[in-house]
Amino acid sequence: MFFVDTIAEMGKFMDSGGDVLWAIVILLFVMWTLIFERMWYLRSMVGVDVQRALDSWEERKERKSKHAHQIREKLISEVSIEIDTNMMMIKTLVAVAPLFGLLGTVTGMITVFDVMAFTGGGDVKAMAGGVSKATVPTMSGMVAALSGVFGMTYVERIAEQEKNLLEDHLIMDH
Repeated sequence: MFFVDTIAEMGKFMDSGGDVLWAIVILLFVMWTLIFERMWYLRSMVGVDVQRALDSWEERKERKSKHAHQIREKLISEVSIEIDTNMMMIKTLVAVAPLFGLLGTVTGMITVFDVMAFTGGGDVKAMAGGVSKATVPTMSGMVAALSGVFGMTYVERIAEQEKNLLEDHLIMDH
């Protein structure tokens, strides 16, 4: 029974925010899917890529020349590209979330002005729906962006640590 009531309340909340709120929910789902994918990769799969780079470096007999230095940089770059996959998309979604909220504000205010035009501004109850459609998406867009900032910062910190560790382990002979 609790589950059914919760779903019903979520439906009311989604209706109070209008269509833009659904777009924010989709954006939030995609953003957190990408964040969790990066967390999974950094916790379980990055070691394979790092080990492959280390093995390739250790197989080299000569590690002093300029050519060896370029190969080292190539190995680091290849792993860094894998580590940074989807990070720009996550950053973009974090930046777009508050803009979706602002779009909800605009569409909600249009609803308020539309009601005011038809009723002469006297029907406060009718205007309340537009005000709700103006404020709920704004709040939701900000919550989505803030949660994304926390997730993105966490992933970026781990990614940077992994890249630094790789650079430290690929040692040039002097």
